[in-house]
Amino acid sequence: MSTPAIRLTGLKKRFGASEIIRGVDLDIRPGERHAIIGPNGAGKSTLFHLISARTPVSEGAIELKGENVVGLKPFEINRKGLSRSFQITNIFHNLSVFENLRCAVLWSLGYRYSFWQRLAGLKDAQLRAEAVMEDIGLARRRDTPAGILSYAEQRALEIGITIASGADVILLDEPTAGMSNNETEAAVALIRRVTEGKTLVMVEHDMGVVFGLADRISVLVYGQIIATDTPAAIRSNAAVQEAYLGTSLNHD
Repeated sequence: MSTPAIRLTGLKKRFGASEIIRGVDLDIRPGERHAIIGPNGAGKSTLFHLISARTPVSEGAIELKGENVVGLKPFEINRKGLSRSFQITNIFHNLSVFENLRCAVLWSLGYRYSFWQRLAGLKDAQLRAEAVMEDIGLARRRDTPAGILSYAEQRALEIGITIASGADVILLDEPTAGMSNNETEAAVALIRRVTEGKTLVMVEHDMGVVFGLADRISVLVYGQIIATDTPAAIRSNAAVQEAYLGTSLNHD
């Protein structure tokens, strides 16, 4: 059996006396698309923060491709092949689409902000940024300041920034939040295309997106995983239905 892309073992997070993540055990397989769902306040964003080292672990282990990464800094985990997006669009509004992507590539290569203006000649970064821009469908917006893109285009750029490093484990936090139905369909097609052959872990409230995109789903309730299974099995799981009061899982 292959080494999991991500393995969580006995993972806990406490804030003062409150235990938010309460002993999570989870294996995410290489190359799978895995969704983490759960009611509001279940701890989904906290779990993402733990995996990506934005929040320190209170107890337990996080392995990335077989290596324990607890205690590493976010940029160190990024350079080991894990990249994540955020619920709130995380782009440089005054920079162009291309400049945002080039910054993401340069950052992943280890360059600091102060060097970026002098690195226009770095061919590998230029080419990588151009390729990602094509992948996310924003080539025609190359020189447009990111701040005046539509909301859906900004989210596409955010996904581009997330994949620009070449990471093979991608975490997406609410990638379709705030989108219309048409925008959501386009975003799902984009996510499916750019994560082909990679491991995708996403937190998403839109059950249509979850059931249409995920190979497996884990359900987090009050800081604990109560089920991990295929979309069909999760849909019919009585404990999951109870957690959602029989409503949210019926949206297609």
